[in-house]
Amino acid sequence: MVERHHVEEIAQVLEGQATGRDSYVDASWRRCVEVYGMDPTRNEPAHIVTESEFRTHREQADWMIGAARASLQSLFRQVAGQNYVLLLTDAKGVCVDFFGDDRFVDDLRGAGLYLGSNWSEDLAGTCGVGACLYTGEPVTVHQDDHFGNAHTGLSCTSAPIYDSLGQLAAVLDISLLRSPSPKSSQGLAMSLVTAAARRVEMANLMAASRREWVLRFSSSPEFLDVDPEAAVALDGSGRVIGATHAATRMLARGKGLIGERIDSLLGLSVDDLPDLMRDRPTEDRIVSLSDGGAVFGHAIAPQTPRRAPSDRRMPQPRASGGGLATLSGGDPAMSRLLTQAERLAGTPVPLLICGESGTGKTKLARALHMASRRRGFVALDCAGAGPGQIEAAMVAQQVPGSLLLRGVEDLPPEAARALPALLDAHPHLRPLVTSRHPPGTLLSAGTLPAALYHRLAGAVLDLPPLRERQDLGWLIERLLARRCGGEMRLTPSARAELMARDWPGNLRELGHVLDVACALAEGSVIDLPDLPAAPRPRAETQDLEAVLDACDWNMARAARRLGVNRSTILRRIRKEGLRAPV
Repeated sequence: MVERHHVEEIAQVLEGQATGRDSYVDASWRRCVEVYGMDPTRNEPAHIVTESEFRTHREQADWMIGAARASLQSLFRQVAGQNYVLLLTDAKGVCVDFFGDDRFVDDLRGAGLYLGSNWSEDLAGTCGVGACLYTGEPVTVHQDDHFGNAHTGLSCTSAPIYDSLGQLAAVLDISLLRSPSPKSSQGLAMSLVTAAARRVEMANLMAASRREWVLRFSSSPEFLDVDPEAAVALDGSGRVIGATHAATRMLARGKGLIGERIDSLLGLSVDDLPDLMRDRPTEDRIVSLSDGGAVFGHAIAPQTPRRAPSDRRMPQPRASGGGLATLSGGDPAMSRLLTQAERLAGTPVPLLICGESGTGKTKLARALHMASRRRGFVALDCAGAGPGQIEAAMVAQQVPGSLLLRGVEDLPPEAARALPALLDAHPHLRPLVTSRHPPGTLLSAGTLPAALYHRLAGAVLDLPPLRERQDLGWLIERLLARRCGGEMRLTPSARAELMARDWPGNLRELGHVLDVACALAEGSVIDLPDLPAAPRPRAETQDLEAVLDACDWNMARAARRLGVNRSTILRRIRKEGLRAPV
């Protein structure tokens, strides 16, 4: 009876009759039938992506998961006793992070309130995540607001999360398997989820802008320093290079904020920012708005460059928008690479990003895209991609954007032959290409036609493997904080073990090891027994000098990382004529 009434109400909406539903629900119902061809009488199960697809979605959303984790943990602590579930989805609607009660995992998985579920509107019909992605606004899709009969028992409240360049990057959703009937019962859920999304955007902006001026706003002086409402990041000339969505709404006046001078938006210039720092009383830090109103402002000065753990000073990458500066903790090779990347980001030069599996090639490509301020982003796995699939992805992206081709060495010959012409036909897409092979191998082994190689490799960025990076300790702490929100720490012995490992799987392997350690640790301290066993060490053919530099010329640590005796290290040092830096 309930299902029949639901189907009849959808039919009324299609005939243009008013039903009292929210307008975004009516509009979504119409799209479900008229655009996606869905049948409201069918009881469709939850759509779950494959394990391989899930890994890809999660890796691509790693930066957002890290920015959101602390806010999600805090929010879940507030609502855990009320049987709410928290989902973080990427911009395609796939759930990449989840907080829920383990006792109800089977029910949650069956309802799609779990990792790997795809809540895009064209698959799941009218739902919180799908409607939020479509409208770009917070929504509540309550019980029979849902299009599909399989979901009419759920109540889903979703809020969008925008990146610092204004692109919708993720959705934070708070859902119930069963809830009170009135939709108004979810008013508190809406308040909580929108506040949490705002804090995620703030955390992301702050992480990407450590070496820039950041100006934060609040309508109340009491919350300015602890929970501000909006923020912008500024370069040295006072131009906006990043903003939270609330700041865009407050200041943009119907246009974008990126590139605008702060003195054209507010009654202050970049020279006035020191007057808004914490050494002045909060109530005195008043910023006038263009509409005649005023807010309270809190300026945060650029942080000083990070020092290396040893006495040798490491060159630092210049600060950059979109998170490039957050990819290194001061490793010299990474600093040089990121300086090059920043200079190349805003150009149309096609870039080839090389590195071993797990070194962060896709993450660097996304940071380059964000720093380029291009609007659209298309990512394709080259393995098995035919010319038609590549062209369809290009055609779907009409705005100036970046085309990420992952694993170009796996490109089928037919697609390799067709790709140059496709790139010429879509000059608004700037190629970003990743490869596990060194540039010379791509050419010498005939993996790519020479003409295509030179079409894609306008410049080459070669990511160092983790075993050669001198900021390994910084990376360990950063990845651990992303996974536990700063609530867990390593014992000295556990940290020493991680610092000494070879890491053949690079950042991906390190992330998995920390995931296991966090799960096995009984309290807030990760000790040596909590770490999974290391794989067999590599052969002796690695760059010894690079490993020694990464270990600060600690012979014992280098020997452990290479899986050899200390005497072997000393013998190779003499043989290769290496000397420790002064």
